[in-house]
Amino acid sequence: METNAIKAIITGGASGLGLSTAQKFCELGGQVTLVDLNAEALALAKASLDTDGEPVHVITADVTDEQAMAEAMAKAHEVMSGLNVLVNCAGILGAGRVLGRDGPMSLERFRQTIEVNLIGSFNSAKSAAELMQHNTGDEKGVIINTASVAAYEGQIGQAAYAASKGGVVGMTLPMARELARFGIRVMTIAPGVFHTPMVDGMTPEIQAALAAGIPFPKRLGRPEEYANLAAHIVENEYFNGSVLRLDGAVRLEPK
Repeated sequence: METNAIKAIITGGASGLGLSTAQKFCELGGQVTLVDLNAEALALAKASLDTDGEPVHVITADVTDEQAMAEAMAKAHEVMSGLNVLVNCAGILGAGRVLGRDGPMSLERFRQTIEVNLIGSFNSAKSAAELMQHNTGDEKGVIINTASVAAYEGQIGQAAYAASKGGVVGMTLPMARELARFGIRVMTIAPGVFHTPMVDGMTPEIQAALAAGIPFPKRLGRPEEYANLAAHIVENEYFNGSVLRLDGAVRLEPK
């Protein structure tokens, strides 16, 4: 797909990987619609994306709400006069031990992590695919999900998070196989330790320790590196049904 033809909806687009991807798509001449729960952050994101061409659109919606996401996709399709790319960046950490100091992890915390990271990604993907299937041309759309290296090497305290991201990894190939007949590609990016708002809350010492554990380059990943890969996936139509680790060769230790 030509990058200047991008008409993308990006969940979790108000910050971090999602906002950086929106910036990249705008630079390439594409159109973007950001979806997030945080209306205030969306307004700031929209203002930060200074584009000379098409305006940036924002929609406040919950990725776990089936009706809300169907309506968000329809609205994005309307304001951009089409929809051919979805990037799923909405997610939560859901950190917590199975058996913590205060007792077992609540089922609600585990369920919420699965709801946002896995079910939210599926919900957004199926709503986008429903619209993409009616596009013209051989390639009708691209769906990019976001997993994590924790899907493979989840650390202590990441049982819920690793399970949710492992589910995203697991659905990539079967979804790509199913949607191939419609000309829709499905890919997943599994980032390592990236400098995102989640990491900003950590002390400089913890951030330095995280960077020290990465073989090369010895630093945290940059959101623009995720964005560059997302753009390349859109442009290179032979990427389909795979999970790409973007991690500086890191393999997470148990804790």
